[in-house]
Amino acid sequence: MFTRSSNNNVAGNTRSRGAFRDLTNANQQANVGGKPGQNVLPEKRGARTDAYVPRQNNFHQQPFVIEHRNPTNTTNPPALGLNRMTRTITDPSNPSSYQYGPADNIDERDAEDPLCATDYVQDMYQHFRGKEALTSVRPVFMENQPHINERMRSILVDWLVEVHLKFKLVPETLYLTANLIDRYLERQEVSRPKLQLVGVTSLLIASKYEEIYPPELRDLVYICDRAYTRSEIIEMEEKILKTLEYNITIPSAHAFLVRYLKAAHADKRIVQLSCYILDGTLQSYNLLHYLPSQLAAAAVFLARRTVGRNSWSPTLLKYANYREEEITPIARAVLAEKTSSSPELRAVNKKYTSSRYGGVANMALNGDF
Repeated sequence: MFTRSSNNNVAGNTRSRGAFRDLTNANQQANVGGKPGQNVLPEKRGARTDAYVPRQNNFHQQPFVIEHRNPTNTTNPPALGLNRMTRTITDPSNPSSYQYGPADNIDERDAEDPLCATDYVQDMYQHFRGKEALTSVRPVFMENQPHINERMRSILVDWLVEVHLKFKLVPETLYLTANLIDRYLERQEVSRPKLQLVGVTSLLIASKYEEIYPPELRDLVYICDRAYTRSEIIEMEEKILKTLEYNITIPSAHAFLVRYLKAAHADKRIVQLSCYILDGTLQSYNLLHYLPSQLAAAAVFLARRTVGRNSWSPTLLKYANYREEEITPIARAVLAEKTSSSPELRAVNKKYTSSRYGGVANMALNGDF
């Protein structure tokens, strides 16, 4: 599937970069090489390093009052489109009632930091939740693609994960790249030889949007083993942007993950596991059925279970606005896709097997739920 070019000196850069001669050629053997890039933990604000310890309140001795979402209440619609909260009684004999305990204020400790925008961060994520359905695609667009299929898309994304690591780009760039590819394929028919061109051009657009120093065109030409010229990449860039009407800003799954990890009081191991699980969802065509916020919540859910923590928490319920019962089937779907994925698509596993990412790919995910 993969072929590698020899180590050349590109613009004085002596480190080797992989080239992808034919991303749809499944008959060639992989020659995985190269040193993983520098680890950049995905959270923009560092998660608390101390493990979360549930409060020792006597919830088992008496019922307690919680706040529960009631989106169907239309008698008095809430201002600004926010979900109205209603007081309900929780049964303490139900084990899942743990998620209905008192929630922490995760923004209190950052109130004096202007970069955290604590005064309106909740409004931002409320806006993201409203917009994510508009910038996501449904897994039906391949029906209108006569020359490519979902397996070819998975191979392309797998290669882009490796290229993303080689260039040491920020996590948001990878998620935006995958989104641009899917939205373009939803609207335009693409031939097999041009699929990799769409992928590398989407990476260029995402890099310009997210990175301080995006990769240069000559490096992108080289990483494709010179299958495309500078002119072809520039022409495809214009075509993609016009097709998407220059709508590039999206609420990605990674943006939600950053918030949910903070709400989960995640330690480093949970951060690494969550990123490993969520990165793996990018290759799956079937998981496009779910919204980015749902996939991010499922990644945190699985990571917490794997390290022995409660699956969900009161703070996650408050800030993610998902109940444990809503996330459980999505987590099952994510786990099923991960266990049934092709062994040839190993870029994510290779990345997270590295000690730089805690070697979390070697951990068995807890699927006992």
